[in-house]
Parts: sequence; structure tokens; C-alpha cells
Amino acid sequence: MARGTGTLALEIRGLNVFYGASHALQGVDLSLEGGILSVVGRNGMGKTTLCKAIMGLVPVASGTIRFAGQSLVGLSTSEIAQLGVGYVPQGRRLWRSLTVDEHLRMVARPGGAWTVERIYTTFPRLAERRGNGGAQLSGGEQQMLAISRALLQNPRLLVMDEPTEGLAPVIVEQVEALIYRLADEGDVEVLLIEQNIGVACATADQVAVMVNGRVNRIVSARALATDLELQQRLLGVGRHGHEDELVSPVASASAAPASAAAAVGVTKVYLSNPVRPTRWSQPAPVEQIERAARVLTTGLLPASASAAAQAELRPLAAPGERVVLVAGTCDTKGEELRFLRDIIREAGLAVRLVDLSTSGRHSGAEIPAHLIAAFHPRGASAVFTGDRGISVAAMTEAFSRWIARQDGVAGIISAGGSGGTAMVAPAMRALPIGVPKLIVSTVASGEVSRYVGPSDIMMMHSVADVQGLNAITREVLSNAAHAMAGMVAARLAAPRQVDTRPTVALSMFGVTTPCVQQTVALLGEGYDCLVFHATGIGGQSMEKLIDSGKVSAVIDVTTTEVADLLMGGIFPATEDRFGAIIRRRVPYIGSVGALDMVNFGPPETVPEKYAGRLLYQHNPQVTLMRTTAEENARMGRWIGERLNAMEAPVRFFLPEGGVSALDAPGQPFDDRTARAALFTAVEQTVRQSPTRQVIRVPHHINAPEFAAALVAAFRALHGADPGPRRVARKERPR
Repeated sequence: MARGTGTLALEIRGLNVFYGASHALQGVDLSLEGGILSVVGRNGMGKTTLCKAIMGLVPVASGTIRFAGQSLVGLSTSEIAQLGVGYVPQGRRLWRSLTVDEHLRMVARPGGAWTVERIYTTFPRLAERRGNGGAQLSGGEQQMLAISRALLQNPRLLVMDEPTEGLAPVIVEQVEALIYRLADEGDVEVLLIEQNIGVACATADQVAVMVNGRVNRIVSARALATDLELQQRLLGVGRHGHEDELVSPVASASAAPASAAAAVGVTKVYLSNPVRPTRWSQPAPVEQIERAARVLTTGLLPASASAAAQAELRPLAAPGERVVLVAGTCDTKGEELRFLRDIIREAGLAVRLVDLSTSGRHSGAEIPAHLIAAFHPRGASAVFTGDRGISVAAMTEAFSRWIARQDGVAGIISAGGSGGTAMVAPAMRALPIGVPKLIVSTVASGEVSRYVGPSDIMMMHSVADVQGLNAITREVLSNAAHAMAGMVAARLAAPRQVDTRPTVALSMFGVTTPCVQQTVALLGEGYDCLVFHATGIGGQSMEKLIDSGKVSAVIDVTTTEVADLLMGGIFPATEDRFGAIIRRRVPYIGSVGALDMVNFGPPETVPEKYAGRLLYQHNPQVTLMRTTAEENARMGRWIGERLNAMEAPVRFFLPEGGVSALDAPGQPFDDRTARAALFTAVEQTVRQSPTRQVIRVPHHINAPEFAAALVAAFRALHGADPGPRRVARKERPR
């Protein structure tokens, strides 16, 4: 298009726009030859009006707007769109009643580079939510949909008004990479309106700064990113000792004078691969690496402010006191969070509001943001940076570190979108199992495993966006607050039961259920048996309890999650599978349960590379694929290496009659060759010794004889049956 043709992609000269008597745009001159041009400025400087003028949404009093040499002034918005100008408006502007898929298919243009399928690949979250209406999406999901809607018009010029507003840090990075890739590929030029200085400078070579309806200057992105004085003077951002934004909560607490300036430093962080590499990737050009570098501003608090901060690192609760935490970003969700707090307080429980805002403003929360931020390894200056993505990630880490040091947490509740959920979930996962944890979230009706993880977090769908109190949010938030109050009150009132029996963790899948049931029965009442469903998260939960020291012994019958990890199934283990057993030196009894299968969703979701493989439809939502001899050998070697790293006694059993209910004579996955490959790989990899043994058993995994062999080995390692159940009872602290 414009690149290399001598014609500007976008040329604006002497543009004037009025709102009544108010002169919104005052002789704006701006040009975009190609690639990306970022426009930044304070609120009310005319950035959104500039976008609307380009799109024909506001009348132009005078001046010219040319797109690829053609005048846009006087054209309707639809005519401008048909010429190839796409628009991502501030505020999303979605239809509440249309689903994600309906939004996309309504605007998709056939034959273009951007298709609905490509959108779903670029934004997997939208694929998960394709059947949800616009009103059922979080703010971040709505922004993704607005960007996707514009891309599906396959524009030659894309005008984006605050595209990263309200997005979680991980989505901001994804959008940032997308913007850069669009322009780098040469098919689309981008005019980017942004308040996020980090995004504006990372994606563009040049940045236009708007002040009072005019383009004050155009500077290089590199210069603006490192010139904190210019940022402060023109944009009201930056890190200076006289600013409230730096450490205003601390400074006000200590009454530090403005003259006690913070020492500010600038650090650039370079990423050698700005775009996720593949085996075909070429080395990234130096210019691209420079452009993608992030700027970190760091400051040292004045001594008085630092002392004040340290003085406020006080315990959450008095000895014996139990407190409910209401956590979230008070600058955006303050009304909703206080609504939750007040209901819990009315229930007679001690409650504290925890502010996780990164704006640096006062919120009146009992636990202010600067107190949480002080727990970051680099201190509060790492949190209050002015770069939203960096600040949110730092506050997430600080909150996790803060909550790990607190005693007396009776429960924790939060409310927010995808960003707020991502901020509180890691801290909740750090709390012990059993402490009530509840998140009211816009993402709760989708895939939530990355938030819940191996913990016992309860998630409640907010139905409407958590954006103010209305008829829907009042009902949902009220239910959530009463649920939290009920859980905490019941837990405090009931005497705690302490089971003194040894705890045994067992892994199970549907196709190994008989084995685990027989094993539990043979162990008898002398053991407290915890059975974990081997669905990826189940294995992580089991190992989290092992890491925490709450598990005395392990009978890991079902290691099927390794198959999904290595072959790309939907229930994968992590690379740390068996890690807790290695670290804690727990005696290990294991087997190869259900390694004959890889789990996928409905049949159409099985990857194309597995076409022609033996499949078994377990139910409409789960399709099982039989593993081959080569895959079994690979799994055997992978597991064998982990067994070699275990220092405690190991007994690993190989059931020669079959490894699952489907791997048995007459069953669809019966494959002696595959079993032989698995068993041989394990035996050849494991360095056997008197303490580390691989044991073949001539029975099927679900046969009573196999369960008996497991229990016999267990008793040999752990001693005789400890006897009948012994339970001590003691009151919980009130």
C-alpha cells in the first residue's frame, strides 16, 4: 500500500473540530508513512476526537484527512470502512445480546487474510467464550473482541483507541506483539492511541504527543521512554520526588517533605526473541530488539518514607484473631469491594479491605496498596512504575509474598475481571487447603484451571461485568459475601478434627478405579487415604500436599498425566511431575496406570497429526487415543529418569496383564507390543538397587493380586498397620 509508493498511509493537515463552542482539535498536523505511529497524551487532549474525525464520526470544521491519497472528509463512516480503514473504539462498543461468534461472523469479509478461525487462534480466550454474549464477557475479553472485529474487516489502516485499556498484563503483551506483527508484516498500517507509555514506545518508532488539542511534538519512542522529565511535563507520568504518584501513601504517612527527592534510575530490559520463536525462526534484527525493549524506572524512597513503610509492616491480626480479607483494586472496583466487606462485617466477622491498586492513590482501605507493595523483593518502587503491565505483575508477586507471611487469615474473597482475578489467584493458592477462598469473576464460566490450579479456590460467575453496583451485581456479590461469611463462621464455630492416622495419597483414573478401591480397602481403617483424579490438576494437587508435608506416603498407581504431557493431551502433568516426591524424599510406590491413552476433547479436536490413530470415545466430551510402542518407550524413559532422582525407597510396578480397563484381552486398547516397549524402557532406564526396584507382576492392573502386591510393598516400607482410627479434637482459635 503506502510503503515504498511515496504516498502517505495517513496525512492530516490543519484539522479543526469543535464541540459547540469548544475547540477540541486545533490545527492538528499528523502523518503516517507506514508501520506504526503512537499518539499519547493526558485525558481530554483530543486523542479520541482525532480517531472519531478520521472515521467520520464527528464533523470536521476545516482541514484535510487523506488515506492513501484519498480524502476522507465528508465521507460516511461506512464509506471510510469500505476504503480499508478499521477502527477499534475506546469503550469496546459491543452488542450485549450477540455472542462472540455472531459478532465475528457478522463482520468477517470472505477472502481476506484475517478469518474467524485465525482470530480464535490468535485469541484462544475468545474461542472458549464463542457462545457467550457481549454482556457476559470480562472487560479484557470485550477488548479482545473489539480488536478482532476490526481485524476481520481486513483493513489497510487500523485506528486503535486505547486497545490495551483494562487488559490483564499477559493479554497486554499479546496485543502488543500482535500490533507489532501486523505492521511488521506490511499488510496493515497502525495509528495507535495509547495511555500506556510502555506499549506506545515498545510498538512504534515515533510517538506523537498531544497537548490541548494540538500535536505538541513528534519524538522517537526510544527518547520518550527514557526521558522521564519529558513524560512528566507533557503527559503527567514519570517518577520524580515531588510527585504524589511515586510513593504518595508512604510520603503522606511520614509527612516527608517534597525536597526529600527519590533517586530515580532507568533500566532497559531487552528480549532476544521479541516474538515467540519456532524452529524456523531467523535471528531477530537489532532494531526490532531495541524497539521491543521495556523501560523500568526504579526509585529509592527517602529515608523517612522508608522508615514509615517499615513501621507499617505490622501483623494482620492480633494473636488468636481470625480475619476475612476482601482483596482487589480499589481504584477500579472500590464500590463493589466495600459492598462485600460491609456484608461480611454485618455478619459479625472481623474483615479487612486489601487494596491492590497500582495507581498510588489513597483508597481508605484498611490495608493500603503501599503496604502490600513493600513486600516486593525490590520494594514499592518496583510496583508503582507508571507502566500498568509491569506494575500489575509486580503487585501480584508482592501480594503473594505478603499473604504468605500472614497468620490469622480466616478467608479471602475478591471480585473483578480477568486482570483482577489473575492478580489475587496466586496469593489464594499460597494459602492452606481448607481456608475459604472465593473469587467473583467474569471469567468464572470458562476455563479456570490457570486461576484455581491445585488449590480449593471457589469461583462464582459475575454474570454482568464487575463494573458498579446494579440489580445483577448486587445479587451476585451479596450471595458471594454471605457464602464467605457462612463458610468462615461455620469453620470457626466447629471444633477442628485432627486425624492422627498416616495420610496416603493415591492417584486414580476411571480406568484404574478398581485397583485404587481394592488398595484402599486392603490398607484398612488405619490410614487416611486421599485419592486424586489424574486430570493434570489432580496430580498437581497431590504433589502440592506432598510438598507441604501433609502426606506421609504415596501409592501413585495412575501416571497417565505423563502421556498427555508428552503427546499434547488435555490432562497433562507439568514438567515437575514427581518433583515433590524427589524434594521431600517420600518413599514412593508407583505404577504405569492408564499410560495406554492420551486424552482429547470431542473427536474433531484430535490434532491432525494423529489422523488414522486408534481412538475410543469415552464420552461426548472426551476422546481417548491409544499410545504407540514408540510413545510408550518415550514415556518409560521419561518416568525412569524421574525415578532415578528419588533418594527414598522406590517400588515401581509393571502389570503385565494390562495397564488400564481398556488395555485388557478383548478390549480396544489391548496391545502387548506397546506394553512391552513401555516396560522395557522403564527397566533399561532405571538404575535399580536394593532401595530402587522395578517389579513385574503377571496380572492386570485392576486384578486383586496387583492391589495386594502394592499393599504388601507399602507395608514393607512403612511398617505394620498403625491400628484403628485415632482422632484428636481441639477448638479453633476464635
